[in-house]
Amino acid sequence: MGLAEKRALKEVQDKLVPPLTKEIAEAAKFPVPLEIQWDTIAPACERYAEIVAETIPLVYFKPVIEAFKKICADDMGRDALKGALKKVVFRHGGWPSFTFEDGVLTIDHDPVTNRDDWDKRRDKIAGILEKAL
Repeated sequence: MGLAEKRALKEVQDKLVPPLTKEIAEAAKFPVPLEIQWDTIAPACERYAEIVAETIPLVYFKPVIEAFKKICADDMGRDALKGALKKVVFRHGGWPSFTFEDGVLTIDHDPVTNRDDWDKRRDKIAGILEKAL
């Protein structure tokens, strides 16, 4: 990974992740621990320095925020999510997958592809959570 990509990811980590983490907590109505596996995400950002600040929030954060807003629209949903969710993991392992196991919501997705399909990811995440809660 080149210097441009390293700088772009550092900017995401320092400037975007903190307010987006706050948005996740606001949507869930409680602080949600995040595990961002940068070592799996960074290699996929090679040659995409100019767009990672746009794509990472759309691929990982916005779908989770919007799914949590849907789940937490009432007290029943808020209580269920708070009682079940232990953390959220963002990673890139090859194939897109969304899982909720043992209290861990894992979003496994390429950080630079299908950024505009965040609503489909939101629906998938909300569906998985609604079924499990």
